[in-house]
Amino acid sequence: MFDSGVGGLTVLHELLVALPREDFVYLGDTARFPYGERSSRELERFAVEIAEELLGRGIKLLVVACNSATAAALGSLRQRMMETTLGVEVLGVVRPEAFRAVAATRTGRIGLLATPTTVASGAYENAVHAVDPHVTLHAVACPTLAAIIQAGEQFDEHVVSTVRAICAPLREAQVDTVILGCTHYPLIQPLLQRMLGPEIELVSSGAALARQVEHILSTRELQNPRAGEGDYRFLCTGDTAAFGDLATRFLQMPLGAVERVELVNLGAAA
Repeated sequence: MFDSGVGGLTVLHELLVALPREDFVYLGDTARFPYGERSSRELERFAVEIAEELLGRGIKLLVVACNSATAAALGSLRQRMMETTLGVEVLGVVRPEAFRAVAATRTGRIGLLATPTTVASGAYENAVHAVDPHVTLHAVACPTLAAIIQAGEQFDEHVVSTVRAICAPLREAQVDTVILGCTHYPLIQPLLQRMLGPEIELVSSGAALARQVEHILSTRELQNPRAGEGDYRFLCTGDTAAFGDLATRFLQMPLGAVERVELVNLGAAA
């Protein structure tokens, strides 16, 4: 799986719990973080470069654990993987959240917090309306929130004010369910819950995506046959020490050695 940084660890955590026998390799594209204001063309290229790197390591399933990359590149990446490899399936984080949000809402008013790229793509609106065309989606673009979380700094009053400001439109819209449309956001779920109110249902992608991964591995007979625990490895395109420190804190599990990787055209695109 891959993400622009450490946000995808919220998905990996659910997968490690749900599928303890499987092996995982996680790539954080920290040298090109953040993805949230990149163009769709850039994100498509980044996704293909990362997929090729991971395919070279013998993966059997690819999870795009980044909402911006899922919104911009999932379709083209899925087509490329099916055409140029031995049918490696590609899963993203948008659709599982959309299904969960529609199932959770009681009023038909759903909120979305996401990066500008994700909001502009319309991916969540399309996914939600494909499940229920009568639901209303209120989207709020959050240009700085992922970077604040990725920095791993103490949450001061400035951060609290930022979160309060992005939650205000959703409170005014009287939504009863909010999609956390960036895998970084669950890392500050207590703060978001406080600002939105305890009655608001927060929906993230980790648990739903874990069930989808488990289903695909089962139906395609790709489960790891071992009886014991699987392995997990970490790669990043930026500073390995910084990634390791932050990821260890968020994942709350030992990472081991983090391997730095060089991707095609990385320097030109950063």
